[in-house]
Amino acid sequence: MGDEKAHWLALSRVGGIGAVRFRTLLDAFGSIEAAWHATPEELRGCGIGPSAASALIEGREKIDPSGELTRVTSAGYEALTWLDEGYPDRLREIAQPPPVLYADGRIEARDRWAVAVVGTRRPSAYGVSVARDLGRILAENSVVVISGLARGIDSLAHQAALEAGGRTVAVLGSGLDQVYPPEHRGLASRIRSSGAVLTDYPLGTKPEAANFPPRNRIISGLAAAVVVVEAGKGSGALITADFGAEQGREVFAVPGSI
Repeated sequence: MGDEKAHWLALSRVGGIGAVRFRTLLDAFGSIEAAWHATPEELRGCGIGPSAASALIEGREKIDPSGELTRVTSAGYEALTWLDEGYPDRLREIAQPPPVLYADGRIEARDRWAVAVVGTRRPSAYGVSVARDLGRILAENSVVVISGLARGIDSLAHQAALEAGGRTVAVLGSGLDQVYPPEHRGLASRIRSSGAVLTDYPLGTKPEAANFPPRNRIISGLAAAVVVVEAGKGSGALITADFGAEQGREVFAVPGSI
């Protein structure tokens, strides 16, 4: 599995190859390692499309699979694929789950009982109070709190869960070595000590704006329910709510006074 996992990590770095094409390659070749070493003719005929085939052919000239795995493990992180038992159960159930999930900390069976708490980066005093209450009460009742480590509601929910002695999980829109916002690096460290910091972005990935909407489907995918606190139109929190609804999650909102 070591060699196979190394090839999953390598393939995840090739642009244009996501969950659908991972599945196509698995079905066509039986393993990602076999797909990685397939001939150009085999790749062009396997159903991933000519541009993805070309990207893979070009990418494997530049990417060293064993080096990718070593880079992750030497930093103290873990990489989970669809083949790993430790891959989160709820996330596995969504359409097109991320083929590779990077973890700083531990994913546990109890993470199945989780609620995502997300919302505005600029909460009102009331929103601050609600986020703290939700994080605390969920944690006190052994429910895992999931959020995105962002300023505002996200960080308040994480902090409240930790202060209550509970477990919380943060999902990043960057590599594990690129925690954003930078002032939350200390919070990320506290989260990993009693929970986990997760991402599907490889090490070195910067926190670019385009990364955050896709990561929101992981936040909702990990949870049994999503609670949105004071989210504005077009906000990332509402994107998370939309993903949650698509994934069949319970979605709740606190737009104002409860």
